[in-house]
Amino acid sequence: MADAVTESPLIAGVYVVEPTLHGDERGVFVETYRRDWVPGSREMIQGNRADRQQGSIVGLHYHLHQADYWYVPHGRARVVLHDLRVGSPTDGATLTLDLGAREDGTHDHRGVFIPPGVAHGFSALSAMTITYLVDGYYNPADELGVAWDDPEIGADWGVADPTLSARDQKNPRRSDLEDRLRPRLGLRT
Repeated sequence: MADAVTESPLIAGVYVVEPTLHGDERGVFVETYRRDWVPGSREMIQGNRADRQQGSIVGLHYHLHQADYWYVPHGRARVVLHDLRVGSPTDGATLTLDLGAREDGTHDHRGVFIPPGVAHGFSALSAMTITYLVDGYYNPADELGVAWDDPEIGADWGVADPTLSARDQKNPRRSDLEDRLRPRLGLRT
């Protein structure tokens, strides 16, 4: 059971999970995700893992139909979320969370649920691993992006000289998104 599951006060539908840790002289056990922690969530049907070198930025990506759940088991990541959903009471809000290893040597075991229409990305503040569960299989038509450095979004990535993919360097600014590619609150299939 999670100690706390909290809906973000900045972005509606984003949930931050603080799981219960179980440990002894052998180490630590933690449940990183349970479907019932997130009200109204669908079954997560695919799990993915990404390893990134310090200074890398991934994103900002978004989906019209897919939700994600992120957890950082190794290293430290700065997660940036931005609400793109037309009709959302938090449209235009940006949330930043540091997940994983803390500066004091402990580990932040929080996870984050990201609903469709919320742009998401992360920077590697150290060499790191991120695992993410998704509630839809890969669909290239639902792999969309917005510029990581868009001043309207105002993300603080915590990285001075980032390394980005060619795809992420080409994403349009929020104001340049085609209307047909703008997420709508509640749109899911």
